[in-house]
Amino acid sequence: MKSFLAMTTEERQAAYQQEKAAFEALKAKGLKLDMSRGKPGAEQLDLVIGLQTVIQTNEECFDGDLDCRNYGNLMGIPSCRKLWADILGVKVEQVMAAGNASLNLMYDTISKAYTHGLLHSDKPWCKLEKVKWLCPAPGYDRHFFVSETFGMELIPVPMTDDGPDMDVVETLIQDPQVKGMWCVPKYSNPTGCIYSDEVVNRIASMKPAAKDFLLMWDNAYCIHEFDGDFVPFPDIIGLCEKYGNPDMVVEFASTSKVTLPGAGVACMATSEANMKYFMKLLGFQTIGYDKMNQLRHVRFLKDKENTLALMKKHAAVLKPKFDAVVNGLERELGPLEIAKWSHPKGGYFVSLDVLSGTAKRTVALCKEAGVVMTPAGNPFPYGKDPADSNIRIAPSLPPKAELEAAVEVLCVCAKLAALEKLLAE
Repeated sequence: MKSFLAMTTEERQAAYQQEKAAFEALKAKGLKLDMSRGKPGAEQLDLVIGLQTVIQTNEECFDGDLDCRNYGNLMGIPSCRKLWADILGVKVEQVMAAGNASLNLMYDTISKAYTHGLLHSDKPWCKLEKVKWLCPAPGYDRHFFVSETFGMELIPVPMTDDGPDMDVVETLIQDPQVKGMWCVPKYSNPTGCIYSDEVVNRIASMKPAAKDFLLMWDNAYCIHEFDGDFVPFPDIIGLCEKYGNPDMVVEFASTSKVTLPGAGVACMATSEANMKYFMKLLGFQTIGYDKMNQLRHVRFLKDKENTLALMKKHAAVLKPKFDAVVNGLERELGPLEIAKWSHPKGGYFVSLDVLSGTAKRTVALCKEAGVVMTPAGNPFPYGKDPADSNIRIAPSLPPKAELEAAVEVLCVCAKLAALEKLLAE
């Protein structure tokens, strides 16, 4: 295939007619495919069905002397807190085991900063004239929606292959109205990059003008390799303490893509001083989280080693799907010079950059042909991709045959949108 950029106008017109015919043929198939969200597929969910029956008797409902069927233990049962501490590489005292959703914990953390302020706040954030928030982009759309919900001014920060552009971050945090930053440090959503040690150390050693600056460290994919062995990651809480910022960070994780989404266990980890402050506020909000579910997870997952072994089984399901996406993009778009994409080794997404100015058109064409994608622009604050080029691909949910069909549609649509733009210039 010849590069679209090297074609003459006549060649582009001929290519357009060819891709238009391919698009109409795909449309006629009446496809109904979904690559919009990073949901585990049925084969992955089958791996953990034993979670539902791991507790059978009344005697098995105890975590040591603790009866998990009753009220109490706001920070979660000891064995679940230890499991998370081992996975994250932090102290048990720094961990709270909670309900099913880490996003709920993140929202709640921001909410408490607004209504009550943080440990080092002079006043609740709702009483401030303005709150600004750093959003490495492309990033996780739901993070940005949480910040936007609370009326924050969202400030995009460019993402590099090593994480957020720290030169930009270190300049922006000199503004005292900048109160925090979102981070997905490992297999970042959607690019799949891993923050380098240098970037992590620069983040941990930041000296923001706001004394209550909040680093939201969403370690969602901390054990989610699908290509290769487990990659260890730094203890951000310990690093922040080392650099004199012990209360700056709150870390989050969950089993949403380890066991059952919506029926897993989430955790929050932070300094002991922060934890004491949050527990005082949380005590007025709930009597406690689902301890029986926490216990089920500990009985099923057992320990970090066994959990990593389970993740190898997930990897065996996921890798062929990611290979199908990357191979399809390489085959159909590679020679055309109209797109580039990430090559992740973990996480749940492939980040595709199509020809500038064509992402929204590509996604709209996909929808017309029966393939639902994440809306173009979602990985950016306010849903506005300045280049209109980024598309997030979520390969995990569809069976491989459906996935290959969806990638075929995506590639035809990307080509069609690119040719439309080039012919209009």
